[in-house]
Amino acid sequence: MVPAKRNGKNREAGTLELKPIQSIRKPMVPTIKRKWPEFASKVIFIQQDNARPHIKDDDPDFRQVASSDGFDIRIVHQPPNSPDTNINDLGWFRAIQSLQTESVCNNVEDLVAAVEKSFEDLSPTTLNNVFLSLQGCMVEILKVKGHNAYKVPHMKKGTLIRQNQLPINLEVPNELVKECLQYLIDNRCEEGMDHLMNDLGIGSISLDGIEYLMTNLGIQEP
Repeated sequence: MVPAKRNGKNREAGTLELKPIQSIRKPMVPTIKRKWPEFASKVIFIQQDNARPHIKDDDPDFRQVASSDGFDIRIVHQPPNSPDTNINDLGWFRAIQSLQTESVCNNVEDLVAAVEKSFEDLSPTTLNNVFLSLQGCMVEILKVKGHNAYKVPHMKKGTLIRQNQLPINLEVPNELVKECLQYLIDNRCEEGMDHLMNDLGIGSISLDGIEYLMTNLGIQEP
């Protein structure tokens, strides 16, 4: 909320107006820290698309606040043309739209209020199902080696819930992991290998790192 700079048809100068944030930087981080469960890992990944208001992970102002208080908050970008890897695009927006359309919005304030109310009214079960769908899409992407020629998997979550058999997380088959790592090595995908090794805590790409993967996962040297 910011005060209007000049008089207008519907408001006087100084009246508080709702304005979009042009650059997402430090303001969001303290809120995340404040609401984060005590027992949860403090390594947090914030996935964003490539819209202009977003920032890079190496932004100095962001890094300063994101790496304090024992937290390690990192920015990752949605892969191009892959909305299935963005939890918002994959299901949350669609889930809240049906609730949001029940409200009549005449201005930005009404729209924000409708979105917030639709989120509060949204069933936690629905959100949980969307996150399971995200994991399912990631498995399918691994199967096609990063391509988008796959169908969003349907797990029949409603049936599994009624049978009390809905998994908390989806497991990735070991053979699929080996197959994808072999693909990265065979195609000399150094950037992909570097990301993977950093996530596994191995360090930057090196002969030792590649040897570690091969030895522990049974991957053949190309």
